[in-house]
Amino acid sequence: MLIINPDTYRTFIKPLLFRLPPETAQSVAHLALKNHNVWRAASPLLRVDNSRLEVNLAGIRLSNPVGLAAGYDKDCESLPALASMGFGYLTCGTVTEMPRAGNPSPRVIRYDSDEALVNSLGFPSKGVEHAAQKLRQAQPLLNGAPVVASVSGVATDEILRCHQRLEPFVSAVEVNISSPNTLGLRIFQQPETLRQLLCALNEQRSKPLFIKLPPYLETPTLGSEQKDMVLSLVDVCVEQGIEAVTASNTWPVRDSRLAVGTGGLSGRPVFDDMLQMVLDIKAQVGSRMAINACGGIFSGEEALAAIQAGATTVQILTGLIYRGPGIVRRINEQMITHMDAERMPALTF
Repeated sequence: MLIINPDTYRTFIKPLLFRLPPETAQSVAHLALKNHNVWRAASPLLRVDNSRLEVNLAGIRLSNPVGLAAGYDKDCESLPALASMGFGYLTCGTVTEMPRAGNPSPRVIRYDSDEALVNSLGFPSKGVEHAAQKLRQAQPLLNGAPVVASVSGVATDEILRCHQRLEPFVSAVEVNISSPNTLGLRIFQQPETLRQLLCALNEQRSKPLFIKLPPYLETPTLGSEQKDMVLSLVDVCVEQGIEAVTASNTWPVRDSRLAVGTGGLSGRPVFDDMLQMVLDIKAQVGSRMAINACGGIFSGEEALAAIQAGATTVQILTGLIYRGPGIVRRINEQMITHMDAERMPALTF
């Protein structure tokens, strides 16, 4: 199938999809994912079964470390098909308590030559009740693939209610405190406010909890203020017994083509800075917390670099859009090849 091989996907399928506006192309992709039986039949061509790739993420056994990042399946509607693509786990959402329209369009643009996207979506969501229904319906069709629900809100009570509603249907919950496109969210980037949120979540949770961090860029002109802030949030997560952080969300940029003028950058240009974040966080937390590396991963070499820097897993989204559903198999195969070359018996931490 043309859509399965990343090389033929880039040559034949991607040019057709990329003639469409980004959100229209994404709607076409989700339409293709509705027939989960077709994807289940294709699953043997998309999956790599190799025990050397197995990892343990906060007590959750994963067949491989490649996860789907939040933002691709915002309303948890395509999980059965996505579960057939060979991912080690799937992150759905970000889900908000009440339905939200998000920001005005245009709100997604491509930087095609850089294999990057900029979005200013602003958490469009059909709401937590819709997500809970879809997660419940999907459970018998996932073949054991772990699912992480990404939730968020601009008030503690909103996040608590989303978490409580979705936790029964998933293996873990990831709380997004870092979208650059949602007004009011930065309140949780204050250590004391985050501490209060995590204390409240700890009182009600029974499964692993992840926190999705904002990015930082340390340069001679910008200094280390943003880095210090993010690492202070990591300290709060460690203090509160949070099992993992995801580093990181999209990187804030300005682009006048977006209706709101600013958005979040994802894809190849953020990889090096993401890798430095993983190194910094690992140096700070040691073995006390897992790290999910998210940002610019397109290859097995990049995935393995993130893991060797200290990540337990990697998450992809923009790579899936640019390379198609065969990217997961390609990354896993390339990791095995590099592990052979470096004489790594397994991905152990």
